[in-house]
Amino acid sequence: IPDNAPQEPEGARGGGPVLVVPDDALILIPVRNLVLFPGMILPVSVGRELSIAAAQQAVKTDKPVGLLLQTNPEVDTPRPGELHRVGTIAQILRYVTTPDGTHHLVSQGESRFRVIEFLDGYPFLVARVERLQDADAQGPELEARLMQLRERATEALRLLPDTPKELVQAVQSYTSAAALADLVSGFLDIPPAEKQALLETVDVVARTDRVLGQLAKRIEVLKLSREIDQRTRATVDERQREFMLREQMKTIQDQLGEGEGTAAELADLEKAIADAKMPEEVDKHARKELKRLTRMNEASAEYSMARTYIEWLIELPWSKLSEGAIDIAAAQRILDEDHYGL
Repeated sequence: IPDNAPQEPEGARGGGPVLVVPDDALILIPVRNLVLFPGMILPVSVGRELSIAAAQQAVKTDKPVGLLLQTNPEVDTPRPGELHRVGTIAQILRYVTTPDGTHHLVSQGESRFRVIEFLDGYPFLVARVERLQDADAQGPELEARLMQLRERATEALRLLPDTPKELVQAVQSYTSAAALADLVSGFLDIPPAEKQALLETVDVVARTDRVLGQLAKRIEVLKLSREIDQRTRATVDERQREFMLREQMKTIQDQLGEGEGTAAELADLEKAIADAKMPEEVDKHARKELKRLTRMNEASAEYSMARTYIEWLIELPWSKLSEGAIDIAAAQRILDEDHYGL
């Protein structure tokens, strides 16, 4: 403990010296990619020595902590200039250390705060703060926004899969626009920077409007996602149905003895391709079409077209040569006479 850190007398709490934090100051815990809103309960993992010391001191003195979002989550030891100035005062409901040495806090947000100045002389971050309370705003405009928040939040929840009914009922029971806006802000799937902007919006009307705007975007995304999912499911279901019908048709054909005839015909086509002595490239293409033909439904129009194409390839005189020389001039003369009618 630094020599200049304020302390209580030794033994005042049944242990060693205890650091004293002024009443208008808070023990701060920097957090990465997490914004806690007033009224919410969230688990917070702490692993840095600075944060562990701050959490243990808060638990030891039964004091709340201030959670502040880092401006850059990649920084391991953030300095005051690398932290946002508005955060959330939180009570530590539980402090748990797991067997692997990880420290977890179950924290409940109480209210917003703004950092006035950071204090020196502590083994963790401490700052004098100003508590930011929601104004007790009322009136038709705020009541209308509260109704809109309830409706849009309920719509968004119902678009999500497996949403608990209790959560929908809780949203509908809110009577405070400020509290509901904070609840929705906490659950919104938006980047931490955008959540921080909502946290810093102290004016209730402005905050509610921003949350409504974010909700509208989220609802459109959820609707589009559900529509795509339904279309995909319909396509998959149709393919499964077609596959089942083809399998059933094959079974019926086998029972009637028709399946063996089809297999024999395909075998004849394969032999005819080999006997045609096609060029290598054409032979490869013909066998590819034959393989595709084996997977087709015999009753489909595509099956008939593919088979006709293969038979046409087989019938071409790939290995047969006519006797006599080819007279190009005579061929040109005949073609010209046919074309021009001379």
